[in-house]
Amino acid sequence: MGSNAAENHPISFKWLTEAREKRGAKIISVDPRFTRTSARSDLYCPLRSGTDIAFMGGMFNYILQNKLYHEEYVRWYTNATFIVKDSFGFEDGLFTGYDPEKRSYDQNQWAFETNEDGTYKKDMTMEDPRCVLQIMKKHYERYDIDLVCRITGTPKNKYLEVIEAYAATGAPDKTGTIMYAMGTTQHTVGTENVRSFAILQLLLGNIGRAGGGVNALRGESNVQGSTDWALLYHILPGYLETPQAKRDPDFETYCAVETPKTGYWVNKPKFIASLLKSWWMADDPAKSYNYIPKRIDGKHYEHIALFEAMYKEEIKGLFVWGSNPIVGGPNANKEQAALAKLDWMVAVDLWQTETSEFWSYKAVERPTDKDEYGIKTPEDIATEVFFLPACSSFEKEGTVSNSGRWMQYRWKSADPVGDSKADLEIVHKLGLKIKELYAGSSRVEDEPITHLTWDYGHGDHPDIDLIAREINGFTVVDGKPGPQVANFTKLMADGTTACSNWIYSGCYPADEYLSKRRDNVDTAPPGAKPIGSYLNWSWCWPVNRRIIYNRASATPEGQPWDTDRASIWWNGEKWIGNDIPDFGGTKDPNGPGGRNAFIMRPEEVGCIYSKRNEGPLPEHYEPWESPIKNLLNSQDLNPAVVIWEPEKQGQTDKYPIVGTTYRVSEHWQSGVMTRMQPWLAELMPNCFVEMSEELALEKDIKNGGKVIISTTRGDIEALACVTKRFKPFLIDGNYVHQVGVLWHFGFNGYAPDEPANRLTPHIGDANTMIPEYKAWLCDVRRA
Repeated sequence: MGSNAAENHPISFKWLTEAREKRGAKIISVDPRFTRTSARSDLYCPLRSGTDIAFMGGMFNYILQNKLYHEEYVRWYTNATFIVKDSFGFEDGLFTGYDPEKRSYDQNQWAFETNEDGTYKKDMTMEDPRCVLQIMKKHYERYDIDLVCRITGTPKNKYLEVIEAYAATGAPDKTGTIMYAMGTTQHTVGTENVRSFAILQLLLGNIGRAGGGVNALRGESNVQGSTDWALLYHILPGYLETPQAKRDPDFETYCAVETPKTGYWVNKPKFIASLLKSWWMADDPAKSYNYIPKRIDGKHYEHIALFEAMYKEEIKGLFVWGSNPIVGGPNANKEQAALAKLDWMVAVDLWQTETSEFWSYKAVERPTDKDEYGIKTPEDIATEVFFLPACSSFEKEGTVSNSGRWMQYRWKSADPVGDSKADLEIVHKLGLKIKELYAGSSRVEDEPITHLTWDYGHGDHPDIDLIAREINGFTVVDGKPGPQVANFTKLMADGTTACSNWIYSGCYPADEYLSKRRDNVDTAPPGAKPIGSYLNWSWCWPVNRRIIYNRASATPEGQPWDTDRASIWWNGEKWIGNDIPDFGGTKDPNGPGGRNAFIMRPEEVGCIYSKRNEGPLPEHYEPWESPIKNLLNSQDLNPAVVIWEPEKQGQTDKYPIVGTTYRVSEHWQSGVMTRMQPWLAELMPNCFVEMSEELALEKDIKNGGKVIISTTRGDIEALACVTKRFKPFLIDGNYVHQVGVLWHFGFNGYAPDEPANRLTPHIGDANTMIPEYKAWLCDVRRA
């Protein structure tokens, strides 16, 4: 759901088909379009883009009403038993505590009841009307099958087939997994879409178990690794919060505010102190904490927010590293106009991209002559642009981390072409040059650079082995690296250890860099069946554990729910099995904390009910641009979403068609790596808009004919691809059309065409601000 794995992640889909052949697995495809994944699935079920929560809410209702959930798992391993304060309430799409002027909630009104000692009040029978399970049951009773199908456009018989097939995995001897991608996340309710999957898996007992989980299909081979390493603005490496200026003014306050009183994150001071020590080894962490830039409290720093700030001339310089927002960013016309307001920009990529050449004549050409943001000609653009050529992944070495958290080393297979350099070499040379420019300065404000530890070798290319050892962590002896630590359990908060990412601690514990291991034998303890752990292939964070929260793979008493999928189990003295226990290795399942499976949570259980910006339970809201009013409540839009351009909201009188973007196998992301290859460009030379035969007939559009797609943000020209894969949706008695546009194209390369993201809006999810690429309003006409 939200993924077309057969086309976009084909190697992942290979394992699904193998599971079907060898184990009788069933594959279910839920998608607005009959994709290549759908064609190879056992069951296909359509839904209108942007209605995932309605679809999932109906599943919750059916499962709860018919008691199809995994009762013992839910009782012991989730917060279904927790009692919610009576200040919590919900009415007509809004939870209690909402401030319409701020478009935000007072989340304290959703808190749990606690005992005098601070522990949570529970009802282990799960019958108290204020316990989470009963609150959830009441919340989703509105999501009956007929209403859900009116919202989603899903045929009722297909919807029931999906529910019955997937709910069957709630049996202790079965598991089910969910594979999702950008079709799930790129919505104004993207976070809640994913959380709906997590809730479903917790209800059915599919988290922490072999064959279970909520699996993100990443768009790049190292998206997991880049997230682990703080690609996003709100985290430091290892998912430590970035400090906010007023809330976290000093190291002591940061540790006090950010560290929970229970769960494994109580060790956070050790992790942040060791991180700071890896960056500034000569300084005490309490001092070097002051060197970290602090976020302005409450300010947005997401992609959309940054480009809005550039457009307002609040940001003057930009470093674009391996990114192409003129093709990949939402409302690309506005983002192009924003770049023209910068003083300088640096682009690092394999080839000149649409972003590095945003100032060129070909960048300002508009076949449809529609420009909403005043795109300037080259003569009027003052932005100074620098381009640094980078080499490809085959021309450099280092590790990537896949979505299963496996840290795998990749060796160089070819030398870089021309002047191109590895990313690591580029940033190393920058680091050395900046250190050189500040050398000799005694100014206090320069200490973040003058005191910065940068000892990775002094040639053009740093010593990767030194970096890997720092990632693992070591003791600090007389201000210098000492012996490697075994793993993160050995990190300290007093400045005696350095580690640049605590979750990777253990990857290089002595003299072997474990990411280089390549033993493909899947072993198991005597009498047990292998489950695909491959513990000696590469290394997996944390501490080589292949399934996180694997305590939930066993009954409360410590025995496997299912011997065919046994991960870990209690032998009377310790935990053993096919994986590294996510738990104290000798913690008795019948002793204190012995059943607390979700150790990273302060509650130490999986959260069916948890605080997010729009509420403690997912609720259906329509996309910002929707063909209908919300049929479940009177709140059409997610009430916590930031609205940047209210005047750009498309209405159905001019834009009656639902639009979405997607990928094809022949091109990669924004097309930089594939449109530059003539053989790939020949396979897929044009941007196309896919539409149903019914819509084509209505608009008098022929297959292969040129059409114009219009939104309030801009127009693009594309070829019509008329297929049976899209069908009109019957929504509350009326037919609604949906089209899909390829987003790989730009004006460079052997397959130049117009970027689809000139159509998409500058609006995003209420928690992450991920743009709503997957549901917006447009119109289509013949060119």
